[in-house]
Amino acid sequence: MTADLPLAAFAIAVRQIVLDAGDRIMEVYRSDFAVQAKADRSPVTAADEAAEAYIIGELERLSPQLPVVAEESVAKGRIPSVGSRPFWLVDPLDGTKEFVSRNGEFTVNVGLVVAGKPVLGAVYAPAVNRLFWTAGDVAWAEEGGAPKRKVTARVPAADGMVVVASRSHRDPDTDEYLAGIPVKSITSAGSSLKFCLVAAGEADLYPRFGTTNEWDTAAGHAVLSAAGGRVVTRDGADLGYAKPAFKNPGFIAKGASGR
Repeated sequence: MTADLPLAAFAIAVRQIVLDAGDRIMEVYRSDFAVQAKADRSPVTAADEAAEAYIIGELERLSPQLPVVAEESVAKGRIPSVGSRPFWLVDPLDGTKEFVSRNGEFTVNVGLVVAGKPVLGAVYAPAVNRLFWTAGDVAWAEEGGAPKRKVTARVPAADGMVVVASRSHRDPDTDEYLAGIPVKSITSAGSSLKFCLVAAGEADLYPRFGTTNEWDTAAGHAVLSAAGGRVVTRDGADLGYAKPAFKNPGFIAKGASGR
């Protein structure tokens, strides 16, 4: 099924889409924006809405045959049926709490799922000018206007894991898990940048056992997979997609195994 899709062209297009969506987000970020609460009490801003509208429009032009599952649309009850087809997963502003607190740790996420696996993704953090994206089996990073560079997940050092954990959603299950493995250091970060830090060899492990949705993880998962890492459930199975209600179980994002 993947062979039927122009993935190379999609990758280039999605890279530009997240950059342009980031520009729209930053326009709101620099303003005196309002914050509203969704039905689940999570925050939403004009930046979420503007970025999502732009991304959906661009993806529908790029691939009108593919459904788009996007966070704010799902919150409003607009949930396409994906079946076994390839589909896009969009989180237009991952880390809205970070956006509201203005710490810069928020991202634009667009991922493509084929046969239950994320095969393409782009993650852009516009406030800190960090972009991670996939093209085939390669993961790229672009930072601060420098030329793109290939990123590769690393094998953990013998003296312990460098762990990156959620800034806003740390939970007791995560702390219990970390207590049972060799940990050298723990850094907190927001949004799907955590996947990208593991993909870039800046960290070894990102465990997350609280509730997430597939649009939170697909783009970062694709980047990490292309960099040589994995995202698995607590029983060691690969994290899959197109699950009921697009809900994820707990997972562990890992760097390279060295095996």
